[in-house]
Amino acid sequence: MMTTQVQTQAAVQTSPLAAITVVFLAGAALLFAAGFAQATVLHDAAHDTRHAMAFPCH
Repeated sequence: MMTTQVQTQAAVQTSPLAAITVVFLAGAALLFAAGFAQATVLHDAAHDTRHAMAFPCH
């Protein structure tokens, strides 16, 4: 008995301009959020992240 296997692959094509736009907007949002956040908020977020990953920071 002979069986054949058919593989299908969905091709997703993204234009380079769309990818650049998404990356630019994400970067701008990060800079905007970090620029207006208070220093203590950024410190506490980084501190809590280190503790959550069990990374010693003291």
